[in-house]
Amino acid sequence: MLRYASERDKANQILNLTSITVEQFEQLVEPFEQAFVRHMRQWTMEGKPRTARAYTPYVNSPLPTPEDRLLFLLSYLKVASLQVAHAAAFGMTQPNANKWLHLLLIVLHQTLRDLGDAPARHLLALRERLAQLQAEEQAQDAPAPLFTTMARNDRSPARTTMLSRRRTIAARKSVIP
Repeated sequence: MLRYASERDKANQILNLTSITVEQFEQLVEPFEQAFVRHMRQWTMEGKPRTARAYTPYVNSPLPTPEDRLLFLLSYLKVASLQVAHAAAFGMTQPNANKWLHLLLIVLHQTLRDLGDAPARHLLALRERLAQLQAEEQAQDAPAPLFTTMARNDRSPARTTMLSRRRTIAARKSVIP
């Protein structure tokens, strides 16, 4: 079974599985676990509101540690393997893997929002975030960011196929010998 404790010390294994370094991974574990516990206080594994008893991690959990949960999710997002194969790598069934993936995706999105690292959904939100980062960097006398948002280009000069015509010929007019 794939476990963080066994993979951490192997050279570049966490980087290969998740696309982030061990240091970045370990920085993300604590906020991820806080978001997980917050989510589990309100919701069950099946996504229903928690009404009866409080969440406690069970002894025979397929993902016993916060590191294992984060590794499970990030490796799935990188590889996008079949859930059956991913479940087998972590020693669980496909339905159980599906349940964990849906739960942990919600937790990861909340973690990224809490850290201010969630992807922007709209261009305006991206502009605001970039302006905020530039202001912070200028306050620290740091160099300008390496990327910027570019304006949309005009229409392409290439001819478009007229789809409203009854007959459309999709061939070159001149033939190259």
